[in-house]
Formats: sequence, structure tokens, C-alpha cells
Amino acid sequence: MFLCWCLSLVALIPLTTSTNPGVKVKLTAKGIEYGRKLAVASILQKLKTIKLDDMSGKVKVSPIGKVKYSLTNMKMVEVGLPTAALDMVPGTGVKLSIVNAYFRLEGNWRVKYLFVKDSGSFNLNANDISITTSLSIKSDQTGRPVVNSLDCGANVGKTSIHFKGGASWLYNLFSKYIDSAIRKAMQKQICPLVANAVSDLNNNLKTLNVLAKVDKFAEIEYSMVASPAVSNTSIDFGLKGEFYNIGKHQEPPFSPAVFSLPPQINNMLYIGISSFTIESAAFVYNTAGALSLYITDDMIPQGFPIRLNTRAFGVFIPIAKRFPGLMMKLLVKTVKTPVITFQPNNTTVQSFSSVTAYAIQPNATLTPLFVLNLVSSVSARVFVSGTRLAGAVTLNKMDLTLGTSYVGDFQIGSLDSIFQMVLKMVVIPRMNAQLAKGYPLPTLGKMKLVNTQLLVLKDYVMIGTDVQFTS
Repeated sequence: MFLCWCLSLVALIPLTTSTNPGVKVKLTAKGIEYGRKLAVASILQKLKTIKLDDMSGKVKVSPIGKVKYSLTNMKMVEVGLPTAALDMVPGTGVKLSIVNAYFRLEGNWRVKYLFVKDSGSFNLNANDISITTSLSIKSDQTGRPVVNSLDCGANVGKTSIHFKGGASWLYNLFSKYIDSAIRKAMQKQICPLVANAVSDLNNNLKTLNVLAKVDKFAEIEYSMVASPAVSNTSIDFGLKGEFYNIGKHQEPPFSPAVFSLPPQINNMLYIGISSFTIESAAFVYNTAGALSLYITDDMIPQGFPIRLNTRAFGVFIPIAKRFPGLMMKLLVKTVKTPVITFQPNNTTVQSFSSVTAYAIQPNATLTPLFVLNLVSSVSARVFVSGTRLAGAVTLNKMDLTLGTSYVGDFQIGSLDSIFQMVLKMVVIPRMNAQLAKGYPLPTLGKMKLVNTQLLVLKDYVMIGTDVQFTS
């Protein structure tokens, strides 16, 4: 299954080579080795299903003449694939080579010569079996990969047959004929079963989250933007890694910058996520109007000394006499897409918002009081949760300026500490609750990430991880 996933990333080839990737993935030699083991295990299970049809015929045996024989109830009892290699063919694809494989077959025999009849059972051991196959990966019309076997070669090197029961002088005369017939029949079945095993991968490849839903607002696309770079030890490839509004693929007014993953070998897989991917998420949520929040008094912790009402705010702003005894409501709304910056071991987000304060009239209508411009900077902690990338933020600093006042001039310096507490106690906890849900990383089927590490580098985040598949 891991091999499916590796190949699927190579296979999404409706390409737009002029587009830089927002996400890069490197499959290392360690990952290729894990894929080899899973591929061999899949082929092994297929080969265990070899079951030869009953055989019968006549052979001319010197000096006694024609002997009629039949072989029945033949079944595979043991298969071994001790030596297998999965090689990356630079610039081409993948080649699987299996050597020194062995089979053991059991069945029944029966012969007739003139008036002589005899029967018994037999064991056949086949050794020095070699299998080679090359894999072709293409993309279907939905952007999902399809795997096909380009070619396959199989050879059964040696066989030895051991008969049980009956007269040894008789079956020793024709054993070489039976040995040859079984070898040919067995050899014919190997490549179709290998091709069958490769075809079975397609059902798993259909689970690749080429377009992954994040929530009711957003989805992220993981189609490839360029042909993979295949070397002897790794595969490097780029994914679009771009957020879109659900059902509406509007491109943001910025593009991904070029970035490169550094050489790494300790993990099976490395995923680089650029600041473009995160900024495209911010663009999508801002476009959808999701980066806004109404704050009411019941959202303010009980122990906080300042309440959201005209009496409390009247100490700082001339509103108490004009709007006596009214509750207030704040609308915090992002006015342009936040800017995400990745620097080594440091992630910051700068947001640009407006804060509109309203008085709530007895008939529930809202009367605007003032509008503040809020520029804030937060530090972000980015982490992997399961197969999702998640985060949490803390406030660094904020800057308030007066945008519009509907109640006359006033000094906003006294509001600074109030709005810092509102951000820390109301806005940021709600942001963190959403960020903790994360968004899906590119995965296939029931894939688990293990031994995961995350580094923040310049302009991107790098995840190093091993993988496991559960059935």
C-alpha cells in the first residue's frame, strides 16, 4: 500500500510546469525499502493462489511405448520470495526484480500402461525462480493515478519431482515429461498474477486525497505541478498545495516561491509545506468571511473587571450619557489577508483587522460607536496531529489606531490594555480551537505517520516522518 502511495504521487501528471509547488515531497531510500517489502508481500499472497488445472495426456516412453497419465488436485503449499529489489530507474519509473524464489506443489498422479494401472501422490519443488516487472504510472481523467505493468518476465529455473506410492520403475520412466508440463503451466501463471497484484493497487490509489475537504469553507488540492525527479535513491516531486473555497477555485493574488528540501535520509518521507500554502488558506477564509468574530459580554470571563457595556466603556469614551445602560457588541473582522512568515524555528502571523463597537438598543438594533484599526502579530507553534498539520498562536504585540468615531474625539491609549485582554482571553482561544483541528496532509488510505519531526525553516515547514499502513 505504501508503494501505491509513493507511485500515486509520481502519477498525477496533468502538469502545469510553469507553476511552482506549494508542497514538496521526498521519498527516501528508507521509504523505498518499506515500499518494496509491502509490494513483495502483496505479490507473495497472489502467487500462493496458483492452482494448476488437472492435466492428462500420453507420452511415448522408450522402450515400453505409450503411457497415459493424469495429474489431479494440484495446489501450491509453499511460496518463498527471499530476494527482491525495487529500483528507481532515473527519469523513467520503477522496476521490481525477484530472484531465488521457490515454490512447492502437491498433487496426485495416475498412469496406465497396457493393462497396468498405478497411482499415488507427488511433491514438486521449483527453485531459482526469477520475476521482473516494470511499472507504468499514469493519471486518469479525475486526476487520480492508474498503475499498469509495462512488462513482466518469469522463469522457473529448476524443478524436482518426488512421487509417492506405486511402482518406482514406472513413474521414473515418465517423470521428466510430467516435470516439464508442470513447469510450463506454472510459469504461465506467474506474470498474470503479478499483473493482477499491480492492478489491485488501483483501488487503493483511488483513496489518495487529491482534493481534500478541510471544513465547510475550504478544501486543499494536492495534484502534481511538475514531473517527478527520479534518482537512484529518492523521488522528489511537487504538489500544488493550494487551498480553495469549497466548490470555487479562485486563485489568490500571489504565487508560490521556489524552495528546495535539504538532503535528508533518516525518515522514509519528507514533506515541505511553504508559506504560500498557509497564506492561500488565509486568503480562502478571508474571502469566505470566516475571519470575523462577534464578541458579546457573555464571552468575557467573569473575573475580568471591564464589561462590554456603555457604563464601563464610558469611563474612557464619551458614550455613557448618550447611550446609558446599554450592552455593547464588538465585531472583529480581518480587512486583508494575513501575512505568514516562516523563519528558522520561528513562525509569525501579521493580521490586519477592524474592530467595530456597537451599542445594543432595547429593540436589538445595533448603533455603531467607533471603528478601530487593529494590526496584530502572533507567534505560531506548528505541529503534526495524526495526519493533519495543526497550530496554536500566542499574541506578540498589537497596535490600535482610531479609524472612525461616531461619538466624538477620544484618546484610544486607555483602550490598549482592554483590547489586549480581549484578544488574549476571547479571540485567540477561539482561533486556537480552530487551528487545533488542522488540515489534512497528503495521504493514502489508512496511512499513519510515525516518528514524526517538524522543523520551521526559511519560507517553509519541513516534516520528516516514517509511515505505517493498517489494513
